[in-house]
Amino acid sequence: MYVAVKGGEAAIANAHKLLGDRRRGNRDLPSITLDQLVGQLSLAVDRVMAEASLYAPHLAALAVKQARGDMIEAIFLLRAYRTTLPRFGASRPVETGEMVAERRVSATFKDLPGGQVLGPTFDYTHRLLDPELAGDGEVEAALLSETDGEPLMRVTDILAHEDIIESSRGAGGDTPLPEEPSGDLTREPLEFPMQRDQRLQALARGDEGFLLSLGYSTQRGYGRTHPFVGEIRMGEVEVELDVPELGFAVSLGTIKVTECQMVTQFAGSAKAPPQFTRGYGLVFGQSERKAMSMALVDRALRADEFGEDRLAPAQDEEFVISHSDNVQATGFVEHLKLPHYVDFQAELDLVRRMRGEFEAREAASLETDNASREAAE
Repeated sequence: MYVAVKGGEAAIANAHKLLGDRRRGNRDLPSITLDQLVGQLSLAVDRVMAEASLYAPHLAALAVKQARGDMIEAIFLLRAYRTTLPRFGASRPVETGEMVAERRVSATFKDLPGGQVLGPTFDYTHRLLDPELAGDGEVEAALLSETDGEPLMRVTDILAHEDIIESSRGAGGDTPLPEEPSGDLTREPLEFPMQRDQRLQALARGDEGFLLSLGYSTQRGYGRTHPFVGEIRMGEVEVELDVPELGFAVSLGTIKVTECQMVTQFAGSAKAPPQFTRGYGLVFGQSERKAMSMALVDRALRADEFGEDRLAPAQDEEFVISHSDNVQATGFVEHLKLPHYVDFQAELDLVRRMRGEFEAREAASLETDNASREAAE
């Protein structure tokens, strides 16, 4: 095996050169810049940041460019870079209630304090190719909503005021209580059963397509959910860090996030009254599909909290968490194309031997049948 690998060094080096050549593309055209990717392919950049667990738009854009647009490869690149960064502290939990919302919609209440803020979305567009985008023409600048810049109340607070939705804090809430430190999946191994904060971490960096399929399955009956979108909001939130030497928190800047709260009916139990329950999703950037899918799966995984039977794949914590990481899944699937010569030769010899034994038994059986017929005649 080592001789084969060493003998292939020149071929591997040439493959790297060929990859770089294909990445560059037509040299009569200018090379795409990172600023272009951040500005014009922002949703792709946001997905890479979310699933790599690193908020760094230009580094995510670099990963997208280096990976030739292969999203999972870009996520892998950014995660690998993330492991080289030093850790100097943990920020305070972001206050999404103070978000400067660029978009905020609810499917449960039409009239809201602050109104529905549609923001930038594909929701109301026709799915038709726009030939004007094939050129370099400028587009008309958009007008900002009057509500931009002002924090908006949470939609779920309306239900909380009537005490008909579970609390957003504590053991079953969106975040741990302040005195309960959150776990860190990037530094601690997976252990089942998991606490909800660790599950949410895993879902936040899980593959969007996988979570989308699982979320869809819960809507089709493979799970006990009939959800409503309580609220989706997207915008800038401030990140703060406690500095012990100063005795107060300092602002590190703002990041863009998408938050989704799903509201699901719960008929009640011997210990809990009928109420609405929550599914929660929070991801970097603008990524509503991911946040919604995350919220659907989060609620499905809370079946034990509400005494519900776990019958569907989306309710199986170990199945969901162990298979949601696209970097891990990619490594396990794509390793199959690497040399397996020795293993295959062993299986080839085994199959040949079993085939020979099978044919010998067939021949012996046929000979016995012929002998029986001759004896009968």
